[in-house]
Amino acid sequence: MFRGINAILIDAKGRMAMPARYREQLQQNSVSQLIVTIDTESPCLLLYPLPEWEVIEQKIQALPSFNKVARRIQRLLIGHATEAELDANGRLLLPPLLREYAQLDKKMMLVGQGKKFELWDETQWHAGRANWLKEEASSTDELPEDLQTLAL
Repeated sequence: MFRGINAILIDAKGRMAMPARYREQLQQNSVSQLIVTIDTESPCLLLYPLPEWEVIEQKIQALPSFNKVARRIQRLLIGHATEAELDANGRLLLPPLLREYAQLDKKMMLVGQGKKFELWDETQWHAGRANWLKEEASSTDELPEDLQTLAL
């Protein structure tokens, strides 16, 4: 389970160092390969351990290809999905086209999301977080039924 937020840097070659605590989790599960793809709703990247991605990819491929929305998701998520492997130093090379999509330059935020990570440009992350908090405070939307009984 990946949780927490980490400020990380990307080097001149486009590599990021995976924080040690996540590296250890990945190594315990014998996972050195990650799949990097785009988020279709926000300018960030999604990083999945290969076994987690394979489950999602099967579900996406099973969607009807004649449905416009399903086809869009297939094109974007599977089309951008790129294998990346942690090197001996725990670094991950991020492809240039994906870095460009997420506007990743030097400073990034790696956000644990349970079975995956989100990778954000630091400025984009802070702006997004501020907007989400503002939306929550002014929202008239009702909580989904599943969340109404959740106690924090």
